[in-house]
Amino acid sequence: MRRFAFILHPLRFDDFARKYPITRYFPPKLVESVFKHINPVLAGHVTGVHSPTGEQLEGWLIGLPLTPQLILNSPYEWVLTKLEKAGKMAEDLGAEILGLGAFTKIAGDRGVTLSQRLNIPVTTGNSYTTATAIEGTLEAARRMDMDLATAHVTVLGATGSIGRATCFVLAPSIHHLRLVARHADQLDLLKARLTRQFPHLSVDISTDARAAVRDADIVIAVSSAPGAIIEPEDLKPGAVITDVARPRNISAVVTQKRHDVLVLDGGVIEVPGERADMGFNFGFPPKMVEACMAETMILALSNRLENFTLGSEIEISKVSEIHQLGRQHGFKLAGFRRFERAIDDREIERIREHVRQTEAQGISHSVT
Repeated sequence: MRRFAFILHPLRFDDFARKYPITRYFPPKLVESVFKHINPVLAGHVTGVHSPTGEQLEGWLIGLPLTPQLILNSPYEWVLTKLEKAGKMAEDLGAEILGLGAFTKIAGDRGVTLSQRLNIPVTTGNSYTTATAIEGTLEAARRMDMDLATAHVTVLGATGSIGRATCFVLAPSIHHLRLVARHADQLDLLKARLTRQFPHLSVDISTDARAAVRDADIVIAVSSAPGAIIEPEDLKPGAVITDVARPRNISAVVTQKRHDVLVLDGGVIEVPGERADMGFNFGFPPKMVEACMAETMILALSNRLENFTLGSEIEISKVSEIHQLGRQHGFKLAGFRRFERAIDDREIERIREHVRQTEAQGISHSVT
């Protein structure tokens, strides 16, 4: 039996209320202020995960009651102390490897210092998140009859860990790439690296996310923005959008008003084992988790007890390696989903029909 632990935290105020219903009756700022003084808590127990190789897995979910704003805006040493306490709890429970969820893997040096303070290895899960986001995006583009040779691809959050790796993995298969992030100097450096390594690739940059997606056929959203940055009127008819970010980069209103675009939840993974129980309500159906947590589970099952994905840059070789390990252990994309709801072939065909109608009418955006 292999053992892992994973750190999670509330992404929005509603997440506090799901765990502690009484918090609904208090102002969000007061709740946030109170919970910042609370130590990590045991949030769930993962059981029943069973790999086709015969290996079994047990795990613990450790909750940090900190909002994204607290994690990003507090001194990193303070955040690191909280993470270290969670890591020590994982060690005491018997975990062999620790995964970082959501904004805990963005803060500070992205797990590097934390790994030095613990006796078990740490991973951010970003390699498997990258692999599965690209897998889902390419399959969706194929289903929408998109030609990658002519498609314009935009990566939101391109200079981040997942965004940068996504660009390098996709680059051999595409010809037009737009990089979007807040800092132009970092974008210039990334553009130079990509064009030097892939001379066939046309690359441009932008610091304006909404303007940058308006002519994009494919959008991969991995920005660490604390809320939605793309609205319905920003998207091109027929676009495929994979939203890997948590909280989401794509407004929930998009799926209500834009019936001519395909928006997907990136990185939702089905776990192997008929009786697999995640021990926590992630908002998904049973046996489904985020890809970052799945990476931790895959490494534990593979007995790869090492600091696999840390820091600001992902080793591209590790993206394909963890993808292969995931297949070996029976992990797979949980189909096409958007905002926690499954999308079937009929819905994709309805989107395609709306695209045809929009194009026939010569309308640039369908927001009714």
